[in-house]
Amino acid sequence: MSAPVVVKLGSALVVQEGRPDTALLRDVARLLAAARPACIVSSGAIALGAAKAGARPRTLPALQAASSLGQAELQRAWSDAFEAEGVHAGQVLLTGADIAERRSYVNVRNALDELFRLGAVPVLNENDATATDEISFGDNDVLAAQVAVLLRARRLILLTAVEGVLDEGTLVADGADVREEAFGPSSQLGRGGIASKVAAAQLAAAGGVPATIASPPVLAELLAGGTGGTHFAEASTSESAYKLWLRYGKRPVARLEVDDGAVQALEERRSSLLAVGVVKWSDDFRAGDGVEIAAPSGRVVARGIVSVDAAELAERRPAVEVVHRDRLVLVG
Repeated sequence: MSAPVVVKLGSALVVQEGRPDTALLRDVARLLAAARPACIVSSGAIALGAAKAGARPRTLPALQAASSLGQAELQRAWSDAFEAEGVHAGQVLLTGADIAERRSYVNVRNALDELFRLGAVPVLNENDATATDEISFGDNDVLAAQVAVLLRARRLILLTAVEGVLDEGTLVADGADVREEAFGPSSQLGRGGIASKVAAAQLAAAGGVPATIASPPVLAELLAGGTGGTHFAEASTSESAYKLWLRYGKRPVARLEVDDGAVQALEERRSSLLAVGVVKWSDDFRAGDGVEIAAPSGRVVARGIVSVDAAELAERRPAVEVVHRDRLVLVG
């Protein structure tokens, strides 16, 4: 089976005047039915639920309730669109924890692979009805990029209402030429905005997945291997699936500052991180947590999984192995 394509649609596309844009969904479903294996990451649940509630919810419980009200309608709209093409649409709701923990990360990949084998198109969304920090800080652009890396997708397409990244009204075709000054505000319905899409595209590209920010009219051309929108070329990578997960999936809970000697040992000798080289850390952590490892300058040089609790590190035993080299990936 070939690698899947991942297509993400934001609330501003999916929802029009409080209802699903059925014409757009049917167009996307028709194209993806022919491009399988394919996967959709779709926002819109909160926007649909907000329409039912009569106003945009502001509190966390209200946001969760709106997501619950809207998710059923969102999935029904996608299911109807794909059923018209003779294709089943599966529903997969994720939180950050599903990506951050290795076992669930693998389980997600296996479930999606089985849906592809069955010829179905998975429709993914954040599980905002039960999540907490995802509603406040997360967005589906990042989720789409993480899923694309998880699946080693053949392409990530982030659809938006404009033709791509615009700089003073002119399309920037090459993602390498994007300037932060070109970022505009996010939409009222969505949480991401173009800056979030650029960050997600860069994440996917760094993980070996080519990414494009574009508008729906060029989707057919992109699925056929053509060009359009703003394209971010993939980086060449030979990292294992585990290292990719460690780099992009495992969420760090603390930052460890290390001395120059430790930086040299990590970068030049690919050594484990020992307690003797750790100068300080930003937050409490437990064995098994993800951490960032930073040089004295503040530059992040690695990410990894700690083997000890912060309390044990505080005992300052020099030979204690804080992060084993097999559970560490360089990022600098």
